[in-house]
Amino acid sequence: MKQKVLIMGAAGRDFHNFNTYFKDNQNYEVVAFTATQIPDIHGRKYPAALAGELYPDGIPIYDESELEALIREHQIDQVIFAYSDVSHQDVMEKAARVMAAGADFRLMGPKTTMLKSKVPVVAVCAVRTGVGKSQTTRRIAAILQELGKRVVVVRHPMPYGDLAAQACQRFAAYEDLDKHECTIEEREEYEPHIDQGFVVYAGVDYQAILNEAEKEADVILWDGGNNDFPFYQPDVMITLVDPHRPGDELSYHPGATNLKMADIVIINKVETSSPENVEQVRANIRRANPEAVIVDAASPIFIADSEIIRGKRVLVVEDGPTLTHGNMPYGAGAIGARKYGAAELIDPRPYAVGSILDTFAKYSHLSYILPAMGYSKTQLAELEATIANVDAEVVVIGTPIDLRRVIDIKQPSVRVRYELQEIGEPTLDTLLKNKLQF
Repeated sequence: MKQKVLIMGAAGRDFHNFNTYFKDNQNYEVVAFTATQIPDIHGRKYPAALAGELYPDGIPIYDESELEALIREHQIDQVIFAYSDVSHQDVMEKAARVMAAGADFRLMGPKTTMLKSKVPVVAVCAVRTGVGKSQTTRRIAAILQELGKRVVVVRHPMPYGDLAAQACQRFAAYEDLDKHECTIEEREEYEPHIDQGFVVYAGVDYQAILNEAEKEADVILWDGGNNDFPFYQPDVMITLVDPHRPGDELSYHPGATNLKMADIVIINKVETSSPENVEQVRANIRRANPEAVIVDAASPIFIADSEIIRGKRVLVVEDGPTLTHGNMPYGAGAIGARKYGAAELIDPRPYAVGSILDTFAKYSHLSYILPAMGYSKTQLAELEATIANVDAEVVVIGTPIDLRRVIDIKQPSVRVRYELQEIGEPTLDTLLKNKLQF
């Protein structure tokens, strides 16, 4: 008899695991997905157009809170855990819920989920969200381009809209972002690559994406998200660790897997972390992966017109995922505001409306920072209204994109930028030349 399966996810790894392993597998029946982390994913279906001949009606997606009821109602045999940036403690708490309800609990690794590319793949991953993958990926793309290689970026999925329409997306211009109705989170990841002249692919069907990307790439650059491990088998695996969160490199799933798989480990943000934290992280890397090459790096902050901040009451808006499931209480915007002499960072919580208010309730570690939540047009409007409500003299934008392109900010505003800089030797260009033999 077929094994009945439920896949726990967050609209990313879950769909990939289904596509690569379960879609046409006669030994299993995937009864449902559950969703968490991302708003408004549940209540929909994984569409029949993507699910294949075994699932002519598609596959329903439920909220994770219904997990035990679904296991019992459908007599589920296996539950596949398929999302990331979760502590080992949380993973085992999920396992306990599953097993107490009567099902097996399963994690799927590289052998059953990684696809093989015809061209070299450089993967950039991390141990936590918000470590600095974006600027690292931009740095590596520039290095590969300087070596004369055509680089195509493939980004970890963020399919929060029409899944069938988002199966294979190509982004080469700002107009493509509008055409695909990208969320703030998507724009934050795609737009900086477009600014540098690189093509970005993303979506749901990563075999179809690979087939298209290979047509125009000498090298595929896997831009990992949410500290997941790559969907493509990497020729060079680069993992970032964060000395602002020492110990997390050993205690988060699948970040610890990324650390153990890495050829190169980058300790980022060393310029804003304590030496003790940096050395603690370095020692943990050595214990977990003694063969990896360690690169020290900084992500210095740049603000044009920084004098506008000095002595002012400031509202800081930061990258949403870094603050929410990344659990960071601040980001580059707060660091920049303090560096350039802000008199006060305003607590935005009394001014929040709608789902932004709900976000603060869910992530209680947040106080004087506003996460840039924008997973829907409604939430974008609520973010805009929240900012407008705050009596700030200046808004400091710490997101990877210029928020002013997607919402109206009435107060004077400045944007924080940051780029990766290696400190000392070895450098990424030397390591990539050697490992890829370019």
